[in-house]
Amino acid sequence: MSEFDTVAAISTAQGAGGIGVIRISGDRAVEIADNVFKSAGGKKLSELKGYSALYGKVYDDEQCIDEVVSLVFKAPHSYTGEDVVEISCHGGIFVTREVLRTVLKNGARLAEAGEFTKRAFLNGKTDLTEAESVMDIIGAKSKAAARAALSVREGALRKRIDKVKEDILTRTAHLQAWADYPEEDIPEVSFEALENSIKESEKELNDLLKTYDVGQAVKEGIDTVIVGRPNVGKSTIMNLLAGCEKSIVTEIPGTTRDIIEETVVLGDVILRLSDTAGIRDTDNKVEQIGVSRAKERIKNCGLVLAVFDNSSKLNDDDMELLEELKGTPCIAVVNKTDLEKELNDDIIKDYVKKIVYISAANNTGLESLTNAVTEICGAENFDPSQGILSNERQRDAVLNSLKSLKEAKEALEMGMTYDAVTVSLEDAISCILELTGERVSETVVDRVFHNFCVGK
Repeated sequence: MSEFDTVAAISTAQGAGGIGVIRISGDRAVEIADNVFKSAGGKKLSELKGYSALYGKVYDDEQCIDEVVSLVFKAPHSYTGEDVVEISCHGGIFVTREVLRTVLKNGARLAEAGEFTKRAFLNGKTDLTEAESVMDIIGAKSKAAARAALSVREGALRKRIDKVKEDILTRTAHLQAWADYPEEDIPEVSFEALENSIKESEKELNDLLKTYDVGQAVKEGIDTVIVGRPNVGKSTIMNLLAGCEKSIVTEIPGTTRDIIEETVVLGDVILRLSDTAGIRDTDNKVEQIGVSRAKERIKNCGLVLAVFDNSSKLNDDDMELLEELKGTPCIAVVNKTDLEKELNDDIIKDYVKKIVYISAANNTGLESLTNAVTEICGAENFDPSQGILSNERQRDAVLNSLKSLKEAKEALEMGMTYDAVTVSLEDAISCILELTGERVSETVVDRVFHNFCVGK
């Protein structure tokens, strides 16, 4: 089985729908499509130029399967860089599978997960960061996540990386030329210029590294827990943010016993919300388990929304919660602002820097909460068009490059030979080339495309 056999797969969601697309890619794509497709006018797909289509029917031997439109892309001007045919049939599980089976029967093999995009990468149609962004676009849960992924797909991250790469390459080439060809009239390497260049590259990579956490908040979401003593309005806030009744709301303290979860989009940030049992001392064994789980979530989450009742004074349970929140990313949410104030919020401010005021019952204050979440997550000045690091592989490559740049700077400051500095700079370049896929192992490539859906 050759890596560049002609492959085929269903490229649309498999279910009821108006249209289904079967994609074929490889040297025999047009030939195989001609074997199963007959146009209404008798014209062959092999007679078409690229970016041309024909209407007709797909046949399995003499049996007509469906009316279709077949679209031809000629190499190298296609998604994969190979000859590609896309057969658009009626949507539906049965019909699309029958068309695919007929294509496979005539010489194609079933594409592996992500194989079309992998071929695009191997054929130089895209770099590795742009390839990875494809699944980020498909899986985007918010407008900001989609925009960020599309910007990477269009090369925003690659352009930032290329700038750093070219700067380091220029300095490394100068060092090597000056050391290897002393008889030539090559300008001597300036210590100050070299040091400044390394520092500038460090700054660029550190700025890029900062996009990772914000990018994760926008792309994957933050594990967020709603906590507070019973009847402060946690479940009402959960329902407000979720836009539906996820949590049961009653006047009876301790109604919520277990953790209730929901994913919501707040501004540009995705929150993976957990509504927890009210934190208080209780003799009820079931409620005790819920309280224990709530406290455990506080230790492990990325953000806490700590809810307090504006209409009552802080009690021992509130104070215990405030002690639990020390060192935790937290927003204090003072609820029930529609009622007369009894709460001493100055005490809360001694423990939690960010505080917002809302009335979940009256649906007011949500904008303030959204702004607070955006600010605490660092997404306040988030610009999805600038290109972000979107996964651990990319982050590790930048971290390793930074480590090598640091070693190069230390070697320079210690007065070591320029050869030692050059070795570290070359290591930094290698890490950057791994990030873009210009120098990457087959194992890494396989790992990147392993989690892709079949057909993409």
